[in-house]
Amino acid sequence: MSTAHVVVTVLAILANAAVAVADFAKAGFVLANSAEVHVPGSWVPALGALKAAGAIGLLLGLLGVPVVGTAAAIGLVAFFAGAVGLHARHRVWHNIAAPGAFLALAAGSLVLGVAG
Repeated sequence: MSTAHVVVTVLAILANAAVAVADFAKAGFVLANSAEVHVPGSWVPALGALKAAGAIGLLLGLLGVPVVGTAAAIGLVAFFAGAVGLHARHRVWHNIAAPGAFLALAAGSLVLGVAG
């Protein structure tokens, strides 16, 4: 396990855990962003649960269960690829960097984990 993998994965864990908390709290920015890409507010807690599960899976990967970490990274890559796709589909460009950053962290964790 390389230092780069640990750093990127810890950043992915922290980012996903933080946004999951915001999802569970139904923070205003979360609901506004979701509405812009036509995701019902009622889905936000379930989406937060997926992000939290991804963060927990990444943590388990760092703690010695690499297959779980890899599965979590794959799940987060798929999740955030979908989020970026929704932003593009609905032409919501002003905040596409947020799901793009989450996608980059998840993809980085996956690539570095598989490579190392």
